[in-house]
Amino acid sequence: MITKRMDLSPRQDFTWIDARELDKDDISILTDEYLISSELLADIMDVDEQSRIEKDDDYTIIICRLPSSEEDEENPLERTSIPLGIVLYPDKVITICRGDSVVIDDFARHRFRQCPVDTKEGFVISILGHAALVYIRLLKYINRQKDIVEEQLQKSIMNYELIQLLQIQKSLVYLTTGLTGNEMLLEKLQKTPYFRVNSEAEEEFLEDSITDNKQAIAMANIYSDILTGTMDAFASVISNNMNVIMKRLTVISLSLMFPTFITGFFGMNVSLPGMDSPWAWLFLLILCGLVALIGNIFISDRKNRSVLKASLAEKKRGRSDRSPAEIKYLRRKRETLEGDD
Repeated sequence: MITKRMDLSPRQDFTWIDARELDKDDISILTDEYLISSELLADIMDVDEQSRIEKDDDYTIIICRLPSSEEDEENPLERTSIPLGIVLYPDKVITICRGDSVVIDDFARHRFRQCPVDTKEGFVISILGHAALVYIRLLKYINRQKDIVEEQLQKSIMNYELIQLLQIQKSLVYLTTGLTGNEMLLEKLQKTPYFRVNSEAEEEFLEDSITDNKQAIAMANIYSDILTGTMDAFASVISNNMNVIMKRLTVISLSLMFPTFITGFFGMNVSLPGMDSPWAWLFLLILCGLVALIGNIFISDRKNRSVLKASLAEKKRGRSDRSPAEIKYLRRKRETLEGDD
């Protein structure tokens, strides 16, 4: 879809050609009417294209990365960035995007404030500055979703919550990559001879855009580090839970090993004392139960439990110098040990 717009500002001195969600007819118009090379269009349509600025014979090319408005129904927490091509002619600006972005949509719907859109150069830095703010807003949303998933994961450790955290981590990687490319592009705009701002207000807005972009990068790195630590912690919790389960199974297996030894001994085809008694089976049953109980007592973690109980008893009698935090920790550990049995 290609749309001509002249309503960004009352003092707008250029024509904005808004090209989004392109089809074959739109591509033909861009190549035939606006003389944009097919190689450039192929670069803009490439989802992995990085931010850069180039000078051609007839126009200046700027490619940046914007947050995508497209949402995956199967992966609702996954967010990506898409390339936006900005072609600067002497009298018009053509923005080309393979999909849709909330940044371009905000300018099309006049949902922006204090952006210098009177000139072509001001419009370009307005897009980059507004993109940094959208990145920040999107990162805050992702962080809130991460907190919700973590809360759900604390109550029920399921694969679904872990997959959601993985989607959030992928989103942070995609957004960080787009922000890093935009940061390099903004720094080049300050130095390249192909792009010159027209006023002090545009220069200040460019510096503010660089600051906002760096803030977004810092936020993305912080959220990514926190998420990595969280996933490592939950992986350790899952591993510890597996160890607890294996410990219980080991205790049960060892406890049943002693009765098996006794029944195997009395199952031999030799004469044994009391084998002719009608109550021999009852004697063996009681003996197996006692042996299993005694074995469970010896191989279970009774020593640690007795130490914890003694420590808590000292606190109740007022003879312990342990801090309240230590007592609370000992009480939780005792409850955990009792739950393991």
